This record gives sequence, structure tokens and C-alpha cells, in this order.
Amino acid sequence: MALNNQGGSVVPVVVPPAQQAAASKAVPLNERLAQLTNKEPVMLFMKGAPGEERCGFSRTIVSLLQEQGVKFGSFDILGDEEVRQGLKEFSKWPTFPQLYAKGKLVGGLDVVKELIEAGELKDELGV
Repeated sequence: MALNNQGGSVVPVVVPPAQQAAASKAVPLNERLAQLTNKEPVMLFMKGAPGEERCGFSRTIVSLLQEQGVKFGSFDILGDEEVRQGLKEFSKWPTFPQLYAKGKLVGGLDVVKELIEAGELKDELGV
């Protein structure tokens, strides 16, 4: 999922869970996780998709990113258990949502809130 800026509004573009899962069979997990975290300059691993969030933490982080005007891709970790479990080890971060910038973990919802409060989110994301 990526966000496109059309006419001043942020419009989600969703990668279907079936397409997410199909990719899982062809590539070793750590390589696939590296590819996914680098799929867009800013990637959010969350429960659900923007506009169809399946937990309050995911809903909040999507709202914050949209309010800040951050374009991001997303991945629904509920649609791929291998990615969900593997990402916890890959990132050394046990909970979701997880936000990445240029393939590096930024953190979860609390970290994003702190970065916004400090006025540092866009610098941290490189946008």
C-alpha cells in the first residue's frame, strides 16, 4: 500500500493480502523482510490497512502520519503470519505497528508521537 498525493489529498493504494502472501513462497524470509521494509521510502507494518485499520494503535499511527502529510506504504501483518512473526525478530521490536524509513526501523506509535512532539518526524523519516 502506498499513498499518492492527488489534488492535495492523501489517497491510499492497497497491495492485496493475496499478492502479499504469494511473494512469501519464492524468497527466503530475511530477504523478503528486507525487501518489504524497503518497498517504499516510508513503510508501516500494521494490523489492517489505512482506512481499514484493525486495531486502535494502527488507526492512531495512520491518522498521525496522514496529519503530518507523510506518504507511506503499508503492509497488513494480519494477512501473513510468517512476516508478522519474522518481523519481530528482524526488527528486535515485539509489537505492531512498526514504522520503517529507508529500510530502518524508526519505532512504534509511542516513538512516532515523541518525534512529532519534538518536531523531528519528517527529519527522522527523511521526507
